[in-house]
Amino acid sequence: MPITLAELAEPGHAAVLVMEMQRGVVGDLTGFPALADACAAGDVIRNAARVATAARAVGVPVVQCTAAFRADRAGSHTDNAPFVRRLLRDPAHMLEGTPAIEVVPELSGPADLESRRYHGFSPFTGTSLDQTLRSLGVRTVVAVGVSLNLGVPGLCLEAVNLGYRVVAVTDAMAGVPADYADAVLTHTVALLAARATADELVRAWKTA
Repeated sequence: MPITLAELAEPGHAAVLVMEMQRGVVGDLTGFPALADACAAGDVIRNAARVATAARAVGVPVVQCTAAFRADRAGSHTDNAPFVRRLLRDPAHMLEGTPAIEVVPELSGPADLESRRYHGFSPFTGTSLDQTLRSLGVRTVVAVGVSLNLGVPGLCLEAVNLGYRVVAVTDAMAGVPADYADAVLTHTVALLAARATADELVRAWKTA
């Protein structure tokens, strides 16, 4: 019998991973206006906030997976990918200690955990996220955030490779352009993760 969403996201064994929902990515200081527009069009911030709020209410930990750069770029490879090279033409891009790296207010909770990375596009490599989740007894990660171009598929793939089950909240993530984001959800994320809407997940936790 297939495992149900309630079983997958069971409190005590699940955690919400919020991928790069930061002011400099999708918020008021965004350097990615097309991605911010995609989030606005799909109510992504609101849906992700509903998931995070419901998770906190039933004791499911919320981990903010954030990205930043030091001003001296120490700890970051800066020339191994075209996208990184393009981003870092701006010396102020997502600098440690600036408002740009803050989580958007709608998603932030005082008891949330944070896993910050300084290199790459996905949250597990080069961070202590795996150890943090294992210390909490987590078996399933619930993914929300951006982007379906890079970070979210990377999150899902890394999590599966490390032995976690994944739930992708389809209306709480975005990518650009929209048709490409839909294709990634259908042809890549669906091979790695169970898919659910924010409503379905909130309902599952309310009845847990």
